[in-house]
Amino acid sequence: MTTETRHESKTKLLDAAQHVIRAKGYAATTVDDICHKAGVTKGSFFHHFKSKDELALAVIAFWGTMWGDVFAAAPYHQQEDPLERLLGYLDFRKEILQGELADYTCLIGTLVQETYATHPDIREACAQGMFAHVAELAQDVEAAKKLYAPKATWSAESVGFFMQAALQGSFIYAKAKQGPGVIRENIEHLRRYLSLLFGQPLHTNRKRK
Repeated sequence: MTTETRHESKTKLLDAAQHVIRAKGYAATTVDDICHKAGVTKGSFFHHFKSKDELALAVIAFWGTMWGDVFAAAPYHQQEDPLERLLGYLDFRKEILQGELADYTCLIGTLVQETYATHPDIREACAQGMFAHVAELAQDVEAAKKLYAPKATWSAESVGFFMQAALQGSFIYAKAKQGPGVIRENIEHLRRYLSLLFGQPLHTNRKRK
């Protein structure tokens, strides 16, 4: 097996794992499930990973890199106003609600709900990924706070956590309702909340990118 082929099979396994885990949950997902989805042999799996838990840690890193690149390239970063960037972020979250539930729900949110008490390494890796995203959002929240609500006593980090809590909770309800409608509605409520938090009217014709 060439180096290129080995790399390709590993990527297939990581890509397959993120889909299967989101669809079936971590406990119900088997190595056979992942290999079948990836179209590779079980021998190939164990060439790359000693166990399903080791794969889980690798797929969390894979997920973080992949979605980090997606968000870094998103058009809302082009907005000069930090509040517009935050609202644009929410619009972008709505735009990427495409495909099946397992395509747009959160891998690390799914993993941490199942593993927080049983797999501390996986829980910590999920926490690092989730907290890193909150920290990125908090930079724009802090900039908007300085511009629109400099006397406010709440912290930018707390708003970032609230935004992500609303989104993660929405993913759970989407699974229960078998569709993204509830996520879209909750994103609109988040947009209203942010506009009110910073004392700015929510214009329905606000240009969204």
